[in-house]
Amino acid sequence: MAEIRVAIAGVGNCASALVQGVEYYKNLSEKAKIPGLMHVNFGGYHVGDIRFVAAFDVNKQKIGRDLGEAIFAEPNCCAKFTDVPHLGVKVAATPMLDGVASHMKTPFNIYNAEKTQPVDVKDALKEVEAEVLVNLIPVGSCDATRYYAQGALDSNCAFVNCIPEFIASTPEWSGKFEEKGLPVAGDDIKSQFGATILHRNLIKLCVDRGVEIDETYQLNLGGNTDFLNMTVEKRLKTKRISKTEAVTSLIPYNVPTRIGPSDYVPFLDDQKICYIFIKGRKFGNQPFTLTAKLEVEDSPNSAGVVIDVVRAVKLALDRKISGALTGISSYAFKHPPIQVPDDIAKQWVEDFITGKRER
Repeated sequence: MAEIRVAIAGVGNCASALVQGVEYYKNLSEKAKIPGLMHVNFGGYHVGDIRFVAAFDVNKQKIGRDLGEAIFAEPNCCAKFTDVPHLGVKVAATPMLDGVASHMKTPFNIYNAEKTQPVDVKDALKEVEAEVLVNLIPVGSCDATRYYAQGALDSNCAFVNCIPEFIASTPEWSGKFEEKGLPVAGDDIKSQFGATILHRNLIKLCVDRGVEIDETYQLNLGGNTDFLNMTVEKRLKTKRISKTEAVTSLIPYNVPTRIGPSDYVPFLDDQKICYIFIKGRKFGNQPFTLTAKLEVEDSPNSAGVVIDVVRAVKLALDRKISGALTGISSYAFKHPPIQVPDDIAKQWVEDFITGKRER
C-alpha cells in the first residue's frame, strides 16, 4: 500500500504520543501480541505506512526543530515509551489566532511575532503534498481550527479534527469538504479507554438493563497543559457540549448531568484521574449508586484511535469518498455527525474497512 502523508497542527502531548506510537508499532507483525492497537491492519494499511511530512506549532522551543526532537520539548510531559529518530520534518511557526489563551502565553513559550514569520498553512501543506491534516491544537481554538480546516480545503488535504470545535459534525463545514471531494472526520477524539468511553458504556448498561437513571456526573483532573488551558471556563463551551452529548445521547430521557474538566493539578503531569457517578433506581423502585475511578496516562490514550482514523481517512481518499465519514467519526469521536452506541459504531467501521459501508 502507498504511504499516508500526514501533517500535524499542534506539537503537544497528543502529537508526542502519536509520533512515538507510529515509531513504536511501525514494524509490528499482524500476529504480534503487543497491546494498544484496535487494528494492526486497517484496510490494507499498517501503522508503518504513516509518514509525517509537516508539523505546526507556536512554541519557540519547538519551531525549527525536527519533529522527532520537538515532541519531547517542554512543556510536553507525555511519557516517553520509545526513541524517535530524526524524521526530516521541521516544525513550522503557525499563526496564533485564538489558539493561545492569554494565560497560556508563558506556558506555551510562544514565539515573538516581531521576529518570527508564520507560514501560510495552505502553502506549506501543498509543498509537502500532505494528504491528511490532524488538528491537535488546544481546546477553545475556534478561529484557529477553522483556519486549519480551510487550509486543508485549499490544499486538497483531508482533515481530522481531534478537538471539540465542530467541523465534521456541522453541515456547513462537512458540506465544504464534500464539495471539494475530500473526507473529513471528527469531532473531539475519544480515548481508547478513557472517561467518555467508560461513562458511555456504564450508561448503556443501565439503559439496557431497565435501570432508571436519576443523575450522573463525570469529574476529570489532570496536570498537563490541556488541563491548564481549560482552567478558563470560556474555552470550555464546546468541550462541555461534546462530552455531555456523548453520554446523554444514549439516555432516552432527560437526566441532570454535569460532565467536563474539573481541576488542574500540576504534579499529576500527563496523568488523568476521572470520577464517574451514576444514581438511579432498579427493580421495585429501589435506589442504587455507582462510583468509578479511572487513572490513565492521558495523551497516549488517544494516539491509537487517531492512528485508526488516519488510515480510515486514507481509505476514503483512495475510494474517492468525500464529506463527513460517519462510521469512523461515530466510533472515534465524542461529537460525530451521528451519535450511535459504540457497538454499532464499531460494526460500521468494520463494514467500512471491507467495503460493505460507503462511509
